[in-house]
Amino acid sequence: MADVTITPSSNGPLLVKGPVDLRDINGRPWPPQDSTMALCRCGGSGRKPFCDGTHLKIGFHAETKAPAT
Repeated sequence: MADVTITPSSNGPLLVKGPVDLRDINGRPWPPQDSTMALCRCGGSGRKPFCDGTHLKIGFHAETKAPAT
């Protein structure tokens, strides 16, 4: 079983649970986060890459399931 899971919340962020090595665009590590972090997927967060709840204000609607391959 995987030590890390990534689960999209309904019309909200990606919930990442488990130990991850999160880095910025230049490869520098972000400070360690809690065991669960919420990553923005609406594009509107003022705390990118983390969710700040903006998806609620802008009416973000996400895909409800993975596309068929």
